[in-house]
Amino acid sequence: MIHNAFDKGPQGWCSYDYHASMVDGGVNVFVLAVWRPDGGVGNSGYIWTAHTRWSADTPEKPLSILPLLFYRNWIDADPIDLRRAEVSVYLRGDNLWLDGGQCFFWVHALHTRWHLTASPLHISEGGWTAEPNRFTLDPDPALWHMSWSKDPAHPIPLDTLLAGAESYGFSFTGFSAEATGKLSMDEFKISPCIPAPA
Repeated sequence: MIHNAFDKGPQGWCSYDYHASMVDGGVNVFVLAVWRPDGGVGNSGYIWTAHTRWSADTPEKPLSILPLLFYRNWIDADPIDLRRAEVSVYLRGDNLWLDGGQCFFWVHALHTRWHLTASPLHISEGGWTAEPNRFTLDPDPALWHMSWSKDPAHPIPLDTLLAGAESYGFSFTGFSAEATGKLSMDEFKISPCIPAPA
């Protein structure tokens, strides 16, 4: 079980500022999410980010914004098997404008990223919902979209990527203009798939 309750801090979650990365000589620029000790689900701690902290990642197809992401090696953790894992998360927007875009969960490993496009995520506006988004990371490629690979001719297959996920997070895609406003997250959980008894 992975559980980011955000009771003591942002737990490594960041935004990706692609434009700043290009200005800084191609060094990836990640901006740590802002942590609040209260105001989250059940008045718990939570994190937030905003359009001043992210920018569109232009090599992604389609163009993507990565407003919240996490790399496991930031906490000295090994890649994780996410095949058929169950994810739940609360997402809240405040004056969040996606200009026709949608929010998806993605997984990255070995220089390839896949977005779970079969499960667009709900972002409540101005308050937390009673129930979180819940979805399963089914390794069926028909449910996903590969947005980027360092070697486009030989992308990492989805099942291989999910078996050794190095990072994961949330994206905005399908927008005509860059998303603006504030995105908050609380109670992020990943429950591993438990194989049925033989």
